Amino acid sequence: MMRAFLSNQHAILQWSRSTKRLVVVTLDVILGLFAMWLAFTLRLDRPHWPTGAQWAVYALGPVLSVPIFVRFGLYRAIFRYTGMAALTATAQAVGIYTLWLIVLLQWLQWMQWEVIPRSIGILQPLIFLLLVGASRSVARYWLAGLDGGARRTDARLLIYGAGNAGVQTAAALGSTRTYTLLGFVDDDAAKTGRSINGVPVYGPQDIPGIVHRENVTDILLAIPSVSRERRNEILQTLQTLPVHVRTLPGLSDLASGRVTVQDIRELDIEDLLGREPIPPHPELLARNLTDKTVLVTGAGGSIGGELCRQIVAERPLRLVLVDHNEFGLYTIHAELQTLCSQCSLDVELVPLLGSVGHYARMLAICTQYRPATVYHAAAYKHVPLVESNPAEGILNNVFGTLNMARAAVTTSVAHFVLVSTDKAVRPTNVMGATKRIAELILQALAASPVVQWNEDTSSPNTTANNTLFAMVRFGNVLGSSGSVVPLFRKQLVHGGPLTVTHPEVTRYFMTIPEAAQLVLQAGAMAYGGDVFVLDMGEPIKIIDLALRMVALSGLTVRNATHPDGDIEIAITGLRPGEKLYEELLTGDNPQTTAHPRIMQAREKFIQWDGLTLALADLKTVLLSNDVPQILRLLGQLVPDASLRLSQTQTAATI
Repeated sequence: MMRAFLSNQHAILQWSRSTKRLVVVTLDVILGLFAMWLAFTLRLDRPHWPTGAQWAVYALGPVLSVPIFVRFGLYRAIFRYTGMAALTATAQAVGIYTLWLIVLLQWLQWMQWEVIPRSIGILQPLIFLLLVGASRSVARYWLAGLDGGARRTDARLLIYGAGNAGVQTAAALGSTRTYTLLGFVDDDAAKTGRSINGVPVYGPQDIPGIVHRENVTDILLAIPSVSRERRNEILQTLQTLPVHVRTLPGLSDLASGRVTVQDIRELDIEDLLGREPIPPHPELLARNLTDKTVLVTGAGGSIGGELCRQIVAERPLRLVLVDHNEFGLYTIHAELQTLCSQCSLDVELVPLLGSVGHYARMLAICTQYRPATVYHAAAYKHVPLVESNPAEGILNNVFGTLNMARAAVTTSVAHFVLVSTDKAVRPTNVMGATKRIAELILQALAASPVVQWNEDTSSPNTTANNTLFAMVRFGNVLGSSGSVVPLFRKQLVHGGPLTVTHPEVTRYFMTIPEAAQLVLQAGAMAYGGDVFVLDMGEPIKIIDLALRMVALSGLTVRNATHPDGDIEIAITGLRPGEKLYEELLTGDNPQTTAHPRIMQAREKFIQWDGLTLALADLKTVLLSNDVPQILRLLGQLVPDASLRLSQTQTAATI
């Protein structure tokens, strides 16, 4: 019998759209006629059989209702997903139908065509509304059962937040049968003990008991307007429970007032960070951007792309996107075009393929577009890869920065901001050393009012330097390509293990938007040669981040103490060039700036004349790919670096 039931449902769903609409219209006509008969029967207190002109009154129902229902879009609705909005539209349509029916019945009275009780004009629409609403509800639950067995899971849900977002989410979940909703949780004591659409509302203190008593598997945070501090407090309490915690977007993403199941997602990066995001200063963001030409290198990368998104919001005259990766450049250009169209931003977008390793190309770009500000985000950043390819890493990170800085000075760019890293401080790997040398280049240029480019000693090229150079250091960026959070999420999906290189590895973390905002604001505060760093609070142990992600996924850690746990955390050993702790400053005297969370340092550097000679020697060694010599010269340029020849670097010389 069940197989036949499901077979009938499948057959109905395979009907064409026009057939489905014809069936629904026919059903409404029948319901309208039945409602008219029942209205007469109830009014006259006896079964009614229409005679003569009364047939015309019966015909009024379909003649009036069908066009009105079409106008209200009731025949475009999908019954399986019919919700409160569709029922409200039905009530509105029947209300309009009622007014027309009363008017026409009164007109028939005036024409002395047929005596019709006035109450029919009220009674029939009420019955009709009940019948139509009931037919939609029956169809919804009957058809929704088609895949309910397949889609219904053992997921048992609490929604944290009994406000609009929570209630709308509950309504959306009701049509999907994905979860069994067990209750709401809300901080408002006035709501505790009550119910919403038959679902009880609990207080936060009740959560542990409900989780264990009702076998709750998931908790959804539907609290888009709550403060980050309160959100973190909630997550701390939920972290100890065996539940999967997920979230809805923030207020800005819910501005439409509608919530769908697709809005449910894993916890935000900020939730995993465990601290308040650092707010930007709007006046600093706009200072070097509005109505100006801005150039971003590495525009297709994680940081470069976010820089571009925030730059267009400040309405520059032109944004020049430079990247050597064709797909990355295409992707960010298409995204920015959509963003500008949606937000009515009149910004000229110029996507340009090119490598910062080619000075002539960078000079041509700067000469043609004359940017006022350059944000240099193009770099190789993955430590193990650069460790295995030191010559390419140096060519891109060091000499690419030199090429871009020279093009900026030659074309009188007003501001040049380098995206740097905390790995540049007392580096233990080639990538960190290359970024520190990139900083040294900008520091030396900032101290040189006139620059002599010594690449061709037979024909020195001297240029007046009017460019303000600044460097921005920050820690690991959560959510960027190759970062630890996307890696952990992927490993969780596959059942683990979560790989951590060392139990004591500690890192500073920030979000991609924070990193981009810091870069933009630093460019506005620079006086020349500045090194800006972000006060990112306390560093986080990678293993603690892994434990937090496992716990908030509703899983347990599998180890010697708990052999029946879900996810193993595997210690893989430090990678070549990796260190346990990162630093942001080489000195201990950071200065404050106009932004309370951004610090400034003026660190030691090499004067331009001496630096150019060392760079010339380094470039000569790169051509032979002599890794030991490369490391020796890097150590001379960055005396506090601790670089050792690894097995991968030995292989790179072959």
